[in-house]
Amino acid sequence: MNFLSVLAVSKTKKSLSKTVKKTAAKKVTKKTLKKTATKKPVKKSAIKKVTKKAVSKKIKPKRTKVICISHKEDCDGISSAAIIRQAFGGDAILVDYPGQMEALNQVVLDEKLKSLFICDLGLSKKTQDEFIDILTTLRKNKVSVTYIDHHDIDPNVVKALNKIKVKVIHDINECTAVLAYTAFKSKLNDHASFVAACAAITDYMETRPIGAKLLQIYDRQFALISATVLTYNIVGHQKEPDYLLYLVEELAESKFPHAIPNTFEFAQIQVEKLSQMIAKVKQGMKTMKNLGYMEILDAGASGAVNFVMGLSGKDVGVAYKERIDHGIYAVSVRGSKDCKVHLGKIVNSLATSLGGSGGGHDKACGAVIPKPKIKKFITELNKQIK
Repeated sequence: MNFLSVLAVSKTKKSLSKTVKKTAAKKVTKKTLKKTATKKPVKKSAIKKVTKKAVSKKIKPKRTKVICISHKEDCDGISSAAIIRQAFGGDAILVDYPGQMEALNQVVLDEKLKSLFICDLGLSKKTQDEFIDILTTLRKNKVSVTYIDHHDIDPNVVKALNKIKVKVIHDINECTAVLAYTAFKSKLNDHASFVAACAAITDYMETRPIGAKLLQIYDRQFALISATVLTYNIVGHQKEPDYLLYLVEELAESKFPHAIPNTFEFAQIQVEKLSQMIAKVKQGMKTMKNLGYMEILDAGASGAVNFVMGLSGKDVGVAYKERIDHGIYAVSVRGSKDCKVHLGKIVNSLATSLGGSGGGHDKACGAVIPKPKIKKFITELNKQIK
């Protein structure tokens, strides 16, 4: 083989090796592309699955819970909670006036809350704006809200609540339990009328149009003693929230107060304590031109305030008890039939100006006053009573 032939064979081998390499490269590229192509859809489907799972986790729980926030310190609040429970079921949260906003701030976070009822908890100038804000949030979350009350309310507050479609049941001429009974009568049994009548008696509203009709259904003395026993059990168990909830359940189950175990026995203990209070009030009360007042140390202010008013000979009585844990005084104010001013409106404005809160009816109301301001509160209240 000559030199030219060898050179030709060498060139042919080189071109063949290049062609093989190119073909191999093409195959590798195709395989890589195929693998890549098959892997990509897998990744996409995996992403879709993760996304679906993430979405399913974000689904909010169904709103099924019914809650009633009601006043814990008297028969009207307890009876209102019992009537709502009988009509709609659910749970009760029982609070005093200072605890109202705290309870609302808790329930607004409950993602299962469907319906909220607020009963017998009057508003003050200090709390009404926050009250509207919280209820606005609840309504945005599609929570049904019903506010039932008989305390004096700023008309602008009612307008604001109506605007956000809160159902407002308000009438200063009847107690809250009577208003609740009337509104939901079709969902209640006959016993609920007795529960409402007891509330009207203890709120001094049994002579009002609807309250009077409910009381006529029953023997007056039977209703009076039942309402009194119930009141003494409520006042005497203020530091036992479980017992107060038990009373709500028993009343909702159509129990008469005398049928609830040990109620009469406990009422007798309370009567004995109140009888001792008479001597203490006589000794410890003080008077101003238009009112009598006294600090209560070993009992509730609401249980003593009528004694202060009656024994002082004044048209207005004020009793107050320190709540050491909060640095405030819980104040109860009562007026006689001869009292010519609306005590609830005066106390609301005065308490707010002193950094507290308060309000209520024309002749029965309460307040929360910062401890250093209690003397000024009494002095100013005396000036505004004419």
